[in-house]
Amino acid sequence: MPAFAPPSLVPPSPSNAYAPAPLADAPLRHALDASDNAIILTNSARRVVYVNDGFTRLFGYQPAEVLGRILSEVLLGPHSNPDLLERIRTNLQTCGQFRTDTLLYSKTGQPRWVSLVINASDEDTGGPGGSISILTDITLTKMHEVLQTRVLEGMVNELPLSDLMALVCREVQRIAPEVTATILAVDAQGRLHPLAAPSLPESISRTLDGLPIGPTVGSCGTAAFLNTPVLVTDIRTDPLWADYKDLFAPSGLRACWSSPIRDHRGEPIGTFAFYFREPRAPDALHQRLVQVCLHLCALAIERDSTHQRIHQLAFFDVLTGLPNRALFRNSADRALTDLQQGGHTGALLFLDLDRFKQINETQGHAAGDVLLSEVAKRLTQGLRARDLIARLSGDEFVLLLSECTTEQAVQSAHRVLHDIAQPLNILGQTHVPHASIGIAMFPNDGDTIDTLLRHADQAMHQAKSDHRHSMQLFSAEMNRRAQERASLERALQQALSERSLTLHYQPQVLSSSPGTLHGVEALARWNHPQWGMVPPSQFIPVAEDAGLIHELTLWLLDEACRQLAAWRAAGHDVPCVAVNLSGRSFHRPEFSQEIGDALQRHGLRTSDVLLEITESVMMDARPVTLKNIEALHHQGFKLSLDDFGTGYSSLSYLHRLPISELKLDMAFVQDLTTSATARALTVSVLSIAHSLGMVVVAEGVETTGQQQWLQAHGCPVMQGYLFGKPLPPDEIEAWLCAQAPSPYR
Repeated sequence: MPAFAPPSLVPPSPSNAYAPAPLADAPLRHALDASDNAIILTNSARRVVYVNDGFTRLFGYQPAEVLGRILSEVLLGPHSNPDLLERIRTNLQTCGQFRTDTLLYSKTGQPRWVSLVINASDEDTGGPGGSISILTDITLTKMHEVLQTRVLEGMVNELPLSDLMALVCREVQRIAPEVTATILAVDAQGRLHPLAAPSLPESISRTLDGLPIGPTVGSCGTAAFLNTPVLVTDIRTDPLWADYKDLFAPSGLRACWSSPIRDHRGEPIGTFAFYFREPRAPDALHQRLVQVCLHLCALAIERDSTHQRIHQLAFFDVLTGLPNRALFRNSADRALTDLQQGGHTGALLFLDLDRFKQINETQGHAAGDVLLSEVAKRLTQGLRARDLIARLSGDEFVLLLSECTTEQAVQSAHRVLHDIAQPLNILGQTHVPHASIGIAMFPNDGDTIDTLLRHADQAMHQAKSDHRHSMQLFSAEMNRRAQERASLERALQQALSERSLTLHYQPQVLSSSPGTLHGVEALARWNHPQWGMVPPSQFIPVAEDAGLIHELTLWLLDEACRQLAAWRAAGHDVPCVAVNLSGRSFHRPEFSQEIGDALQRHGLRTSDVLLEITESVMMDARPVTLKNIEALHHQGFKLSLDDFGTGYSSLSYLHRLPISELKLDMAFVQDLTTSATARALTVSVLSIAHSLGMVVVAEGVETTGQQQWLQAHGCPVMQGYLFGKPLPPDEIEAWLCAQAPSPYR
């Protein structure tokens, strides 16, 4: 059960209100207390039974203040996500864990952005019976992200300066409610002008307007005059405030910390002040807030006279500081013109990180951001002044090398691959990043930046396909294949929408009686009007890459069910039909229901359809995949593991997942009569299947020698050209008739 739950969902229970912390081991407790993360354990009643010292440091609560309580009563506040509790509850019930970034509140009411990870902790596994929660403080990251994004958006949208500065003050006060924020401008004559003070009385702003800066003009006037931060912890007694303490007395403000806002020359153009209602100094959060805001305020105040600076921000990537696609295109057009006029060659390197998505999924986007920033630094270090670099999007980067030969481009690509592959510490874990690079040469591979980008992108994908962590030069043949693939993708999309694909069915026969049908396997076939038969080995990968594979899988399933129902209605005895399922379909939460709906539409039972999955599906640890498999098992479906023995799966999965059939890959079957290794491996597969009560289907049986060996070693089912190739439905019917015994025999 989740650690957070509204009180109404947890009625008082004296027996479960509090249990002693289940951490008797002193070294373990010490290690947990030393962690910067907050760690909370709850019992089955969702009440806190343990918090570490990191929790106290993050939120300010002592253990005695939270033990026995429901955590939502303590940490949720006015701006917390209202859907948080329901999301936690749903995820823990379905997959036993939950991860998100959310806004919580400390004991003093200060908002804290945290990265929240919750795992169910059952008593059966030695846990407290509720959950284990780990909270990591990401307030600074979120603070920077929200402030910078909103302020820069306001600049791009030409928001009036006063509105923009008021936005900054409101965001700061939302992050730190104990603060009253104000922003003043300093004009060329050294006079103060209020820009934003949304929480101060209007009378104060009117009085300050036009006030000359000086060495004793409160915190703000003095900070601007001295061009250095000024802290006054008690307005009532500090001499800097002698002339202004009465003005501020009705507001209840007691302390003020003001910092100068400097322009690009370092000259003060304004002040950014924090007021407090008690005599005090700023803490680390306040200092970081000011650091973030000072630069943004300087940009905003200067925008009327520095439009070029704001324009630059619109053309640079915020995360890495590199030029973005728009700026790169403008610069590249000019660079190509210069190369053409000078008769020089150039090279475009298109770089994509390998397995970047895995970093984001396993460690979070913060880790991905660290990796992207470091890659940007490594790419920039080796550039010449005349070269260009940009981050296009996601994990894609480009380099335009001027006056560069093909040989030099290849050398540069190898150097880049080497530099990127140096170990990197990401959030406490060591990673060795890798990339793939495609190279297009100017002008041979393209004389425009669009053409070079497209061709270098094609070469990069070829590098990923051939061998990750490598580079590939563009070629005309590569372009031809890319065009053919694009045409194939468009045609396949049309074929799926028109339902013009067909299914062929290959018989599976009993080893003990080869004339007796065990079932048929449904195989997709595509007869294109112009190209003729397009082999599955060609269009199935295209469907995978183009995001069409789920649609193809659902069509295949529906058509196979329709055909089986039609055979049954016509009196043909087809025991079952085997259907290949795409691994990507298992990533859709509704997939198991879609399979059940297909059978229901055609009046079939779960025993009528055998679902074939690959080893990649069996090894997929995604909760959604496991949930789909479990749902199919509960519905009564049988799963067949295709191409068994060719992958890297663990045998332990065979008894953990509801697998009822193994399909022996044809690579083993073809070598049975010539390879002792193939025979030994096949015997092992048959033995494993027999021990686990699974059926084995041998694929690709083409000779009587293979058939006899399999029969002699107890393989129960065979499939292959020896018994029948994949046939259209009417020929399957003829095959069935041919196998039926003649009444005259």
